[in-house]
Amino acid sequence: MVPEVPSRRLVLGGMLAAGAATLGSGTPASATGARPTVVLVHGVFADASGWSAVTASLLDAGYQVIAPANPLRDLAGDSAYVSGVIGTITGPVILVGHSYGGEVITNAGAGHDHVRALVYAAAFAPDAGESALQLAGRFPGSRLESALVGRPYPIPGAEPGLDGYIDPVKFHDVFAQDLPRSTTRVMATAQRPGSIGGLAGPSGVPAWRTVPSWYVVAGADRVIPPAAQRFMAERAGSRTVEVEGASHVVMMSHPQAVVRQIRAADRATR
Repeated sequence: MVPEVPSRRLVLGGMLAAGAATLGSGTPASATGARPTVVLVHGVFADASGWSAVTASLLDAGYQVIAPANPLRDLAGDSAYVSGVIGTITGPVILVGHSYGGEVITNAGAGHDHVRALVYAAAFAPDAGESALQLAGRFPGSRLESALVGRPYPIPGAEPGLDGYIDPVKFHDVFAQDLPRSTTRVMATAQRPGSIGGLAGPSGVPAWRTVPSWYVVAGADRVIPPAAQRFMAERAGSRTVEVEGASHVVMMSHPQAVVRQIRAADRATR
């Protein structure tokens, strides 16, 4: 549960953690019968709004939800940021990651005894030393590389970094082909880029080695090939479902498939 700032709720990434515990209460959610806090971590080319339908369903079911703004600068820093969010929560936590957000929860979840489960939604679940770019290219089928547009950004005291965007003209067909074009047109203009350096950074010792995991494979993903998703899910020992015809944004086009896996993780780890 999230410590409550007196007289207001803690807001992270523009989303409310409803029903938070009072600061310093130290009462585990399991002791009060409350559900775990679900932390939803978005990936590159998206933001926390991509979790809206999943969030609404979880809130209706009585879960506390936090969808922080993933910085998307570098894996170590992004993971440390999300780890800091996890550290503010009293009681059990379920971490959910989409795309690059899966790599972040793989790293951020390590070392937190109250992280009960990991749920991957069309996400990277790397082993130590692997990177998102490496895994995306390990199996054929990704259309991402040919759709990327690079833009430099300043890094104080260092050479400029390079942000990766998806060409808006290709955004629908590469990222979210099962959503209406009226929706993806807006998504393309508001996409949050990811640092190419961050996507190439090596992952650390994975939390899935010690924390049980669940996986939602997007069967028609054009960013992370479904074969790569199946490989990572099997290696992590994840309990897996596959959504046929789902694009990379399976949490938007098939939110209930993701919600069912989160709730299954909750039931199995109580």
